[in-house]
Amino acid sequence: MQSEYEILQPRFSSLLLGNCRLEKLHTGTRWAEGPCYFADGNYLIWSDIPNNRMLRWTEGLGVEVFRQPSNCSNGNTRDRQGRLVSCEHDTRRVTRTEWDGSITVLADRYEGRRLNSPNDVVVKSDGSIWFTDPPYGILSDYEGTKSASELGGNYVFRLDPASGALSIVADDFDKPNGIAFTPDESQLFVADSGRPHHLRVFDVKDGKALGKSRVFAECDAGIYDGFRFDTSGNLWTSTRAGVSVYAPNGEILGKIRISEAVSNLTFGGPKRNRLFITATTSLYSLFVNANGVQRP
Repeated sequence: MQSEYEILQPRFSSLLLGNCRLEKLHTGTRWAEGPCYFADGNYLIWSDIPNNRMLRWTEGLGVEVFRQPSNCSNGNTRDRQGRLVSCEHDTRRVTRTEWDGSITVLADRYEGRRLNSPNDVVVKSDGSIWFTDPPYGILSDYEGTKSASELGGNYVFRLDPASGALSIVADDFDKPNGIAFTPDESQLFVADSGRPHHLRVFDVKDGKALGKSRVFAECDAGIYDGFRFDTSGNLWTSTRAGVSVYAPNGEILGKIRISEAVSNLTFGGPKRNRLFITATTSLYSLFVNANGVQRP
């Protein structure tokens, strides 16, 4: 197998395609983040946080600016109706882009206090929105606006789809970051990019609350940031050295080496077997022998 792969367990080879290589689709960002694939348009939207813009890559057409200014958007996903849901650092809020292009604010305060800087977000099948809220957008003027935290902590939140009520579902993280549900949504995974650098897994209780967590894996190359699951339950996660892939039991299977620190990734393409990777200044892709979980 090519040198860009580090095979730690033999079954990692079955997730790779020997004739496919890493492709650089675009470069020129300062900190690429939040890749979100739109199968109905065959394009990918992602954030360039310090440049205060969102970019769109379309198969066969290349890259264009999707939105600028973007309020220093970070993580992106789609809701059950296919609308774009974004975390914004500069405005310290979670928003939804309607089909006519207008913006709806979904969450910007908890009990009257401003959020820190929403980072990453996932929408559950019941329409609830779960997101992390570390302080990265308020620590400096580079990825947002330097400000004091009004919450006094860094939390994982759930937004109820019926009432719009915002609740804290996890309150013991240093800097909660990447977030994703397992394919059956029975568990929620959250990365802590503070101390320690690890991934934690929670059992989901009644679809609305979280049980006690356990450590799923500890990062040996910088930090975990964004991650996704394939349909077999394998976890594909960003690190400072590239992409690491873990089996459902927490065993690391292998790594995809990339010369830039990776921030996030998502599956896309018509068959959801194309891994799109945001890595510091660039957007990469790699066809793999795995399929991402459909959302939506």
